[in-house]
Amino acid sequence: MTAQTTQTTHKRIRPFNTKDTYPEQSLDNDLAQAVVANGVVYMRGQIGQNLDTSEVVGVGDVEKQTEQAMRNIKMLLEEAGSSLNDIVKLVVYMTDIRYREPVYREMGKWLKGVHPASTGIVVSGFAKPEWVVEIDATAVISDQES
Repeated sequence: MTAQTTQTTHKRIRPFNTKDTYPEQSLDNDLAQAVVANGVVYMRGQIGQNLDTSEVVGVGDVEKQTEQAMRNIKMLLEEAGSSLNDIVKLVVYMTDIRYREPVYREMGKWLKGVHPASTGIVVSGFAKPEWVVEIDATAVISDQES
């Protein structure tokens, strides 16, 4: 009996290096905004920053930052061959418990009828002080033929 070897390939969506993203910090890490592996999309936590321009959106406005994070999630899922409807798990990080309602209201506009599992966590801060919310999404790639 011979052992069968399986070749696993991962698709990296928008790879980058942290020295470009965080020039003020002494970092040199190769990362990606999302990775597709075995039909699952694992996403980097998304914040209120435009992925195309690196512009911080909504400084001081948690709803605008949540909206931008959800816009990023939608765009990355589409680039991965998935969609908002395929989200199975969210982890939401925020710097103030008072942000919970506005954050979840804004997310709810994007996820009506999706029903993902979700966890909300209050944290002391993020890599940049102007960020107040970060959303980590995991999704599947639906079988289009089903």
